[in-house]
Amino acid sequence: MYLILRFNILTKLTNIDNIIIGQSKNILELKLLIKKVAESNSTVLIQGETGTGKELAAEAVHAASKKKGHFVPVNCAAIPNELLESELFGHEKGAFTGADKSRAGRFEISSGGTLFLDEIGDIPLSLQAKLLRALESKKIQKVGGGKEVQLDLRMVCATHQNLEKKVAEGTFRADLFYRINVFPIGIPTLAERVEDIPLILKHILKKIEIDNNKLPSFSDESIEALKRHLWPGNVRELKNVLERACILFPNKQISKQNVFENLLRLKVPTSQEEQKALWDATQSIISIDDEEHRIKNAPLPHPKHYADWFDFFEDIDLRVYLRDVEIVLIESALKKADGIVSKAADLLKINRTTLIEKMKKLQINS
Repeated sequence: MYLILRFNILTKLTNIDNIIIGQSKNILELKLLIKKVAESNSTVLIQGETGTGKELAAEAVHAASKKKGHFVPVNCAAIPNELLESELFGHEKGAFTGADKSRAGRFEISSGGTLFLDEIGDIPLSLQAKLLRALESKKIQKVGGGKEVQLDLRMVCATHQNLEKKVAEGTFRADLFYRINVFPIGIPTLAERVEDIPLILKHILKKIEIDNNKLPSFSDESIEALKRHLWPGNVRELKNVLERACILFPNKQISKQNVFENLLRLKVPTSQEEQKALWDATQSIISIDDEEHRIKNAPLPHPKHYADWFDFFEDIDLRVYLRDVEIVLIESALKKADGIVSKAADLLKINRTTLIEKMKKLQINS
């Protein structure tokens, strides 16, 4: 009996580990919370930024539970309001125009398993009362039907919105909020668990390998560069970056420079013609005749070059871009100064203490 019980516990932990990738402190705490709540039948509310993996956390709750039924996800924001009620609760034949046969809704389909309502904050007020009744009574009525259907399911909800704020604004029912907020779980951002990036990277590339056998490799420096990024799009953004890497660098090793210049922002011109054109454009902005002085004071790309940015691109993450520029310039100055911070500070024309503070903030080693 002991061996069987121990095997079941290990299986649950393995299931969670296979779904949620990472071994950072934040992720280990998340896995522990999931394991704890999976043993009950309580409603779970998962909160986190877009791209953090809220649906994966919901899948992990289901996988670690005793539920033998299906995991049924519903993105409430992706279904038009007029169709959401029928999608959730099902409908009887003739309930509305086009309902030529009876159809089971997601509640009924997930009976015996887990119903995952993603972006629950987008459910209209008109439907929230019916959802509350279903949660409290464990019964539903199909649209156009009078017979109640008994349910046996676990409800997991998720949102990136501040539901308490929506309650205060009157756009989300307070009673529904308190009903779903039985066991809240917060998902950490990727920036809060950068030490997991190597494991996530390996996991994503393994999945990509199924369709693409020309995978790039990452140097230690390139992985450190990925860790420095702020990742506003979280794991979803990292996945996009890795797919981009597979396209640009098949069967090649990616350097730190590739990460900054090719993967996280614009690709630097590679052909000699493009480089010459860029250099000529830079030179045309300044008028220095003295060749020796011109070489000594070779210009950086002029700020005026950015005036045409939005003619070619929709937007720019200024905070990330300027941060990356700082990192590149500080590392270049340190290299030029043979790692001597005071000399690097002179090259950058800033105080030594200011440089040290920036190095700590940007995680740069001398």
